[in-house]
Amino acid sequence: MSQLPPLTALKASLSSSGHLLHIELDHGRANEMGSPQLSDWEALTDWLPNSSVRAVITFSRRRSRRGTPIFIAGANVTERVGWSDAEVRTHVRWQRSVLRRLRAAPVFHIAVVDGVALGWGAEMMIAVDYRIAGPGASFALPETGIGILPGAGGTSELWAMIGVPQAMRLGMTGERIDADEAHRIGLIQERAESLEAGLARAEALAQQVARRSPTAIGAFKQAMLAGIGQTSEARAELEARAYELCLESGDAAVGRENFKAITSGEEVQWNERRLPSS
Repeated sequence: MSQLPPLTALKASLSSSGHLLHIELDHGRANEMGSPQLSDWEALTDWLPNSSVRAVITFSRRRSRRGTPIFIAGANVTERVGWSDAEVRTHVRWQRSVLRRLRAAPVFHIAVVDGVALGWGAEMMIAVDYRIAGPGASFALPETGIGILPGAGGTSELWAMIGVPQAMRLGMTGERIDADEAHRIGLIQERAESLEAGLARAEALAQQVARRSPTAIGAFKQAMLAGIGQTSEARAELEARAYELCLESGDAAVGRENFKAITSGEEVQWNERRLPSS
């Protein structure tokens, strides 16, 4: 089982099998994302491709002093006091790069949100694969109200998830929406009655993923994401290459040889993850 990289700001734990990674957000005053957290996320994106992890669940139990549940209250803007424009530019390009790499990680990443997800918190929804929200969830992009714009995907990518009109609405008004509205517009995929119910649902999904070929999971995700915006011919070629990677890894043969056992619910031993060539 792969060992987690050293982390200083995020709480991460592996399941006994090493196939499931839990990341609990519990830092700063309101889970704000700053340089220490970005460094940890970057370390995880470096580590995940060659790990045994197949699914990730990110969540928070954090509450404010007034009892308000918090997922991520935004970027750590206070750390930027005194920074030059050049330093801010470099930092924001870094955070955009980290989230893009997190999006591409060859794992199934589930976010369970039962708290405020503002700015960076809402943009993180773009970097995960599936989103479950509890009753305390709320989402907003307040950046234009402080003289900037959503710079970690909220401008470039959010429209592809929820449509141009809804992305315009959130980015230009800063309106905060609740879990029901987020579900209606497609920002989240499921509603849960509580954080614990959302975590239970995420665990059930993650356990299904953990039983599958890590190469097939990663190849499927890579081919699908790489095909966005491509022609049908290009998408078909990406699919063909991904399928052939499963053949080359030996996992297609494992699946054929253990078909009865797999369809009966038994676990089988897959090969180590093979990654697509760049």
